[in-house]
Amino acid sequence: MADHIKVLLAEDEAALGQIIKESLETRDFKVVLCDNGEKAFEKFKSEALDILILDVMMPKKDGFTLAKEIRAIDDDIPIIFLTAKSQTADVVEGFSIGGNDYLKKPFSIEELIVRIHNLISRSKTQKTTKVLKIGAYTFDFPKQQLLYKSENPIQLTHREAHLLFHLIKNKNQVLDRSLILNKLWGTDDFFTTRSMDVFITKLRKKLKKDQSIQIINVRGFGYKLTD
Repeated sequence: MADHIKVLLAEDEAALGQIIKESLETRDFKVVLCDNGEKAFEKFKSEALDILILDVMMPKKDGFTLAKEIRAIDDDIPIIFLTAKSQTADVVEGFSIGGNDYLKKPFSIEELIVRIHNLISRSKTQKTTKVLKIGAYTFDFPKQQLLYKSENPIQLTHREAHLLFHLIKNKNQVLDRSLILNKLWGTDDFFTTRSMDVFITKLRKKLKKDQSIQIINVRGFGYKLTD
């Protein structure tokens, strides 16, 4: 329920930050508002939080830098980026450093709330997921690690782990591109499609030691993982 969700909102535009805070609080969320990245990082370390909403362009510490520092401590807490940026490279960077969603300004509070609930729900489900096997690899989803035989584990990013999880759970079946984009990214627009392609390429490289494993591009539909 919303009254159990505690949000850290990092937004340097005072008027917008206050509007978001008050709008969420009228819907029973608890909101900690910070106007720069340094304050937000301190609050992250001292508060028990459920989700982070980070503006990309902030003084003292921008949202991407803040997210990198947070991911070094916590792999699981959901992160939503707020930004006026719309360049493909910016969107891809946001996801690659561990962001879970990317909301472009201006946006509606209703849309933000839907995305918060979706991420909280997925986070709770994924925490109960056990270790999975794929070929000669062991995939520890909670730790976001791939282990090949007795070698040292390969650390995955937050987004890589989520995508691999769904590929394995749907092994030998075509994973619909639009379905997975909407499920993991919240949209299937051009920017997120490009981002997903980047992550597929990264996963192929990390699984290359077992040549029986393939992530096949099914043109016009999506991807299929086989081993």
